[in-house]
Amino acid sequence: MTPTRFEEKASMSVPQDGRTPGAHAATAQIAARATDVTKVYGSGDTTVEALKGVSLSFAAGEFTAIMGPSGSGKSTLMHCLAGLDDATGGTVTIGDTDLTTLNDKDMTRLRRDRIGFVFQSYNLVPTLTARENITLPLDIAGRELDQEWFDTVIGRLGLTQRLGHRPSELSGGQQQRVACARALVGKPQIIFGDEPTGNLDSRSSGEVMSILRAAVDEFGQTVVIVTHDPRAASWADRVVFLADGRIVQELQSPSADDVYAYMKNLDS
Repeated sequence: MTPTRFEEKASMSVPQDGRTPGAHAATAQIAARATDVTKVYGSGDTTVEALKGVSLSFAAGEFTAIMGPSGSGKSTLMHCLAGLDDATGGTVTIGDTDLTTLNDKDMTRLRRDRIGFVFQSYNLVPTLTARENITLPLDIAGRELDQEWFDTVIGRLGLTQRLGHRPSELSGGQQQRVACARALVGKPQIIFGDEPTGNLDSRSSGEVMSILRAAVDEFGQTVVIVTHDPRAASWADRVVFLADGRIVQELQSPSADDVYAYMKNLDS
């Protein structure tokens, strides 16, 4: 049987040269946008300006990696984009929804229904099995599970034999893959990942990145990750570099070597 495009993509350990962006990246649709976003922590002598007027758009069906030195503001930017933290100034939108206009209830609903999260801390419910953790957002929202996509995700992430295990019975890497599966199964508009491969070995990291890549290419989802790993960043359509709270560079479809070379200069 001839493999589908998804199966070909999912079997890759590294992205191929000449790949095209996600199916929707060429359209005018914007999945998320930051406009002149600032973020200030503290006051007086303890004031820290984490973001200094950042403006950045994310096209629907595009995979973006955000990189930068420690303290550059990359995680702060993602948290503001995902509605996990409030910007001090400027505007943040998901689709056509201005996050600054939402009350707590509406913000919770937006995060539940339209955003997927993969964070290094996993955020799994310890009393639930892996399967229950994966389907929890859908269960809360009262949405039907796409069993075929669920099976594809858990199979690719190597979780088929772990669905009945609770987090305490899983390794750190397995917990990370459960968190990744949870973000993907609901096919959200946009997926945010904070170091999604941070606790994984190189093989597992490649599996996670391949399924994120496939989510973009096959389902038109939008993926935004923060990472320090040039290999992970090289799966993206573009890499945005931050330094001292500002955007300093963008690279389109870079190789891992391209990313490493720029980060080396940025750190020096």
